[in-house]
Amino acid sequence: MGDIVRFGILGAANFARNQMAPAIHAAKGATFAGLATRSPQKAETFRDINPELEVFDDYDALLASDEIDAVYIPLPNHLHVEWSLKALRAGKHVLCEKPMAMRQDEYAELIAARDESGKLAAEGFMIVHHPQWLRARDLLREGAIGELMHVDAYFTYNNRTAPENIRNQAGMGGGGLRDIGVYALGSVRFATGLEPTHLTSQLITEQDFDSTAWVQGRFPGFGYHAMVSMRMANRQRVTFQGSDAAMTLTAPFNASVYDQGEIVLDLAASDRRIIRYPGVNQYVLQVEAFCRAALGAETYPWPLEQARGTQAMIDTALAGETIDAR
Repeated sequence: MGDIVRFGILGAANFARNQMAPAIHAAKGATFAGLATRSPQKAETFRDINPELEVFDDYDALLASDEIDAVYIPLPNHLHVEWSLKALRAGKHVLCEKPMAMRQDEYAELIAARDESGKLAAEGFMIVHHPQWLRARDLLREGAIGELMHVDAYFTYNNRTAPENIRNQAGMGGGGLRDIGVYALGSVRFATGLEPTHLTSQLITEQDFDSTAWVQGRFPGFGYHAMVSMRMANRQRVTFQGSDAAMTLTAPFNASVYDQGEIVLDLAASDRRIIRYPGVNQYVLQVEAFCRAALGAETYPWPLEQARGTQAMIDTALAGETIDAR
């Protein structure tokens, strides 16, 4: 492997073409070396990123290649565990899109395969690499808002007019909680370092998947409320309400795509401080951190054990009270 991690991508997903393949190509310590797809037309759009890209006609052929060190998996959610396990058993490092599994109990096999292979396996929870979230975590630890009392998290978008989208397909692991609940739930765990002690939810369901979810609960010392929806106008925001001040993260999940990432500290009625993060590409930062960890230079900040904790919250929320949208 040397000092460069050679990445292969399983499938020609739009997100891979628009975000992750360019990020891999731009990241220090990585190169975008291979793509597995049966579509020559889709392959050509990826060659715009790397003209020397090697294209494989099936996933197994890419996993068998000695020219690939790591794989990025952007497949539909229900295929994540299967292909992550295959890649680890083929001796590849694995960076898999969130959620890496459909249920908490599936992480046991992933962790065992990771440990047996000696390779790095991680969920693509990119926000933990963004300086916006790293600074927010530090501010909470420093007591910048006093005692944390409550957290509100919102992530909504509307894809009602795209019924063919995999997020609207229950059999492919669709639904709002699996797609974006990972952020509204996992980000609070990351920033506070705490786990929920109580959780309830109400879900609007459509054709056996959740299109909107409200999640309420308690963490040690503070209350929690989240809303995620695939049927509402675009909105992203997380607010940490303290005894002395409030801290709001704008564009907390798709910084530089949804809007500029900022931390807004409301310390008093006339004392507002704003920390801005223009031009940060959290996908590039994610790949660079992954490469350093794969090369043994540092510990990866979001191990499978952390991803499993968020999946446990999602599993609990999915078991909540349901309201049929019809």
